[in-house]
Amino acid sequence: MIKIQMKTPLVEMDGDEMTRILWKEIKEILIAPWVDLKTEYYDLGLKHRDETDDRVTVESAEATLKYGVAVKCATITPNAQRVEEYGLKEMWKSPNGTIRAILDGTVFRAPILVDGVRPTVRTWKKPITIARHAYGDVYRNAEIRIPGAGTAELVFTGADGKEIRQKVFDFKGPGVLQGMHNLDGSIASFARSCFNYALSVKQDLWFSTKDTISKTYDHRFKDIFAEIYEAEFKAAFEKAGITYFYTLIDDAVARVVRSEGGFIWACKNYDGDVMSDMIATAFGSLAMMTSVLVSPNGQFEYEAAHGTVTRHYYRYLKGEETSTNPVATIFAWSGALRKRGEKDGLADLQAFADRLEKATLDTIGAGIMTKDLALLYEGAAKSVNSRAFLQAIAERIGG
Repeated sequence: MIKIQMKTPLVEMDGDEMTRILWKEIKEILIAPWVDLKTEYYDLGLKHRDETDDRVTVESAEATLKYGVAVKCATITPNAQRVEEYGLKEMWKSPNGTIRAILDGTVFRAPILVDGVRPTVRTWKKPITIARHAYGDVYRNAEIRIPGAGTAELVFTGADGKEIRQKVFDFKGPGVLQGMHNLDGSIASFARSCFNYALSVKQDLWFSTKDTISKTYDHRFKDIFAEIYEAEFKAAFEKAGITYFYTLIDDAVARVVRSEGGFIWACKNYDGDVMSDMIATAFGSLAMMTSVLVSPNGQFEYEAAHGTVTRHYYRYLKGEETSTNPVATIFAWSGALRKRGEKDGLADLQAFADRLEKATLDTIGAGIMTKDLALLYEGAAKSVNSRAFLQAIAERIGG
């Protein structure tokens, strides 16, 4: 069989733990037999990030700016326990946060629906897409441990030397302090990405923050969205028959739970992180969620929305069989291959991506799936290990 040829390489960002094992097997079993895969490879495994002082993460993002399409494996964001476990030089920042800051995009996450797995929320009938701001907030924070009594202040020194000061808190004893930031330009890019995406899929757009409490920080998000909508998108939304509205995030949560789905929910960075996990779990599984970072300049980075599946990895190291769900990682690869095909005018590569996704869903529809889905499946389900699941998919891809 003649393999499908590629013109331009994908930027391939390898990752950590169990997802790194699945990453290799997906390429070996589901892609290599049909595609002459071309990638520019970056090892974002935690050890290599530490060895390069995290320079490899920056290089992978810069390569994405160059080539336009990337696919990323799940990675570890180290905490104190991980620093000790891996013997790291320091507690490196989230690689996703670094990449998102460089690409300045928006993350769109949506559940992968399969017959036989009903959402936990009985009113949901259509997918809910989370549009997550991909810059700043807690992911680009500065924080310190407060040793004892004293005064904490926010201080901004302008280019002209003038200072703006605001007291944060008078500490009477030890505590912790955190500073966050965002940029008007990044918020505006976020807003335009959300409005354009809503128009492309003809779905209503909801946006929520906590501006009643955060009267400057969150309110700035609300104002920029409103200004851009009124000036640039209101007429197009009305013509398309879709709506945009803003509400407080606590009200949005209540509305989402009572809804039928079928809309886009735009959230700030951390809110989107948490709510996408909630949406994924309620629709079935964290491993059944697509995720794509879209930059304002048209670069795309596809990834799974879940973590590195540490518990399964430790079992794997002991030689134990694991049934880890690879669907989100498969769809990251299919999304990247499809987008690469679109950009390069390769219809056969786009068609392969479609076949790969259909084969994955057909395999589950035939009752063959990993343990997490088998526990939720309404019908006869055969739980298999990860490699057997990938092999069953390969049998259905076809020529």
